[in-house]
Amino acid sequence: MRYIMFLLFFLSLIEPLHADYRDLFQRQFIDKPWGGAPIVREGVCIDCHTSKIMKADYLKIPQEWKMSIHYKNKVSCHDCHGGDPDDAAVSCGTPHSGFVGTPKYKDVPELCGKCHVGILKNYLTSGHGKALKSRGEGPNCVTCHGAHNTQKASIEIINDVRCTKCHTYERARTMKQALFVVEKKITELENQLTDMKKSGAITEDIEKALFRTTAEFRTIFHTVDVNLVKAKTGEYSSKLSLIENDLKKIIEEYQFRRNFSAFLLVLFTIMGILVYINQKK
Repeated sequence: MRYIMFLLFFLSLIEPLHADYRDLFQRQFIDKPWGGAPIVREGVCIDCHTSKIMKADYLKIPQEWKMSIHYKNKVSCHDCHGGDPDDAAVSCGTPHSGFVGTPKYKDVPELCGKCHVGILKNYLTSGHGKALKSRGEGPNCVTCHGAHNTQKASIEIINDVRCTKCHTYERARTMKQALFVVEKKITELENQLTDMKKSGAITEDIEKALFRTTAEFRTIFHTVDVNLVKAKTGEYSSKLSLIENDLKKIIEEYQFRRNFSAFLLVLFTIMGILVYINQKK
C-alpha cells in the first residue's frame, strides 16, 4: 500500500513537472527560445515631446504612437520624420538633419508611401487619390488610418461613420462585402498563429507568408475598385488555404512532440519509482 501511495504521489506531480518541462522543450527540443518584446528606439524625440516646454497638442503624440501599429512593428519617429534620434541639436528643425515636420495634407500619401510603395501606387490611381491631387479634398492615409495612433489595417476601418464623412456608405459597403471572405480567413489564421506562438511553436515562415499575402491583398483594396477586389478574392482565398495547410502541419507536429515529451516524462517517472522500490527491497 505504501508503494501504491508513493506512486500516486509521483503521478500527481506530473502536470506541474510537465509545465516546467514544456519550457525546456520549447527552448531545446523545438530549437528556438522565446522571442523578446520589440525594442524601439525612442531617442530624444520622446524626451522632447514629453517635456514641459512642449506645446500641449504635441504632448499627446508619444502616447498615441505607443498605441499604434507602427510602434508594435518598431517604426520610430525618425523613420517617418527623419532627423537624428540620438542628437537633440539636429534631431529636428535644421536643414541638414533631414527632418520632415508635419507634411501638407496633400503630401501625406507620399510620406507614407516611402514605406508603403505598392499602396501608394494603387491609391494614386483610385478615386480617393485623384480627388486629393486634383482638388486637395480627397481622403489621405490619415483620414482612414489615423496619424501617430496609426491603426492596423482591417476591414473594420470601412464603416459608415468614417466613410460618410465624404460620401454615402453604399459603395463602401459593397467593397467591405467583397473583402469579407478573405479578411475573415486572415483573422482566423492570425489568431491561430498567436496561439501557436504562445505555446512556443516555430511559426516564423508561416507568419512571413501570411504577412506577404495579406499585404498584397490589402494593397489591391487601395484602388477602391470593387470589381478588381471581387476578381482577386478567389486567388487570395487559394493562397490562404495553402498557408492554412502549412499551419495545420506545424500544429500537428507540435502536438506530437508535446505529447511525446509528456510520454517520456511519465515513462522516466515510473522507471524512477520502480528503481526506488527495487532498492528498498
